[in-house]
Amino acid sequence: MNWKQLLSTKRWGYEHREVSDQIDARSEFQRDYDRLIFSSPFRRLQNKTQVFPLPGAVFVHNRLTHSLEVASVGRSLGRLFYNIMKKENPNIDQEYPFLQEVGNIVSAACLSHDLGNPAFGHSGEAAISSYFTEGKGQVYKQLVSVEEWADLTHFEGNANALRILTHAFNGKDEKGFALTYATLASIVKYPCSAIEGHLKNNHHRKKYGYFDTETAAFRKIAKELGLKADPTNPNGYLRHPLVYLVEAADDICYNIIDLEDAHHLKILSYTEVEELLLPLCGGEDLRHRLDALADTGSRVELLRAKAINTLIHGCASVFAKNQDRFLAGTFETPLVDALDNNIVAQMKKISAISVARIYNAPTVVQIEVAGFKVMNALLEEFIPPYLKEDKGHFDKKIVAMIPDQFHTAQTDTYAKIRAVLDYVSGMTDIYAVDLYRKIKGISIPSLK
Repeated sequence: MNWKQLLSTKRWGYEHREVSDQIDARSEFQRDYDRLIFSSPFRRLQNKTQVFPLPGAVFVHNRLTHSLEVASVGRSLGRLFYNIMKKENPNIDQEYPFLQEVGNIVSAACLSHDLGNPAFGHSGEAAISSYFTEGKGQVYKQLVSVEEWADLTHFEGNANALRILTHAFNGKDEKGFALTYATLASIVKYPCSAIEGHLKNNHHRKKYGYFDTETAAFRKIAKELGLKADPTNPNGYLRHPLVYLVEAADDICYNIIDLEDAHHLKILSYTEVEELLLPLCGGEDLRHRLDALADTGSRVELLRAKAINTLIHGCASVFAKNQDRFLAGTFETPLVDALDNNIVAQMKKISAISVARIYNAPTVVQIEVAGFKVMNALLEEFIPPYLKEDKGHFDKKIVAMIPDQFHTAQTDTYAKIRAVLDYVSGMTDIYAVDLYRKIKGISIPSLK
């Protein structure tokens, strides 16, 4: 793979349009970022759970604030990488004109990396999958292909993001978001289909990156950008190199910032957070600065900032030093796992504490269980009526509740199920709970 081809400005849906040489305030990749910022799916992330329940008396991160922070870290990673490359080769802009745009591409991809995640965090994904593996959705197995069934039984937010960005929804722009090919490829962590994914020891196939419906779309993107075929999978590809920076930005943010939220909610004490973050602060002696701050929240903010700074510089350096391996597709670990051994050990310690104390905290588990029940129930309310050819009165009423954009003219079972999943997976936590209550008769819509 080579940077000239990988950093294509070609836009989805506008493949034959020439890039204008007109002076503009934004580059093509900055346009991607702006389109995402102003989009409805992005705004809805403000009411989707990151880890802790929403809303609350104490501010915690939601999917929107998380995505903004990941985009900020991603931009820094991209800029640092470019600066390192520029220092080593002052003429690099002549060889690779768009390399200076890597920060903008990565930040746009980071902004959209959680766009396809359903309500209630990962429990929402699990609820959708379990409806088909353990729930009443099992009856549809014989009505879809093996590839389609793999999609349904392993709902994946990353694959759903690519669908949101490229699919021609009913009544919407048939070109989707019309993002650049480079940005679209940079969000696909696992460039394979569901039936080819879920290999724990394969970095490119740990999960999957596109639904069966988007297979042709991703192949088109891969061909344009020159992505290498995966030697372990004739139907899949190796990652676009910038995926590693997007992944690193996400890893850095959730590992560090979940500790900050846990401190705000008094799940972890200040002393515990300091012991976890101080070793990541680049060896800088922060004791005087920390002791000068009476507010423990401000101390955590300082530790968080210094830790993130260390991780950003480390990851950008690894990425720059290993260019040949990234372009060859032979780098087999996340960037954060390739840092200094002491940093990697500390990150693993943070991960272990997070699993034990944060992700299994009572409030987190409660929202996961509630979300699981709500999402599963909504699927059972909408899928059977939508699939019926001879709909009864109540079936028609239920189907009428689905917005026009999610309806499909296709008649096969998978397309109809996918239409319902598009609707349900796009719901915010609050909307899903409210709709569940109304359908179940727990609350009655106001007649005012």
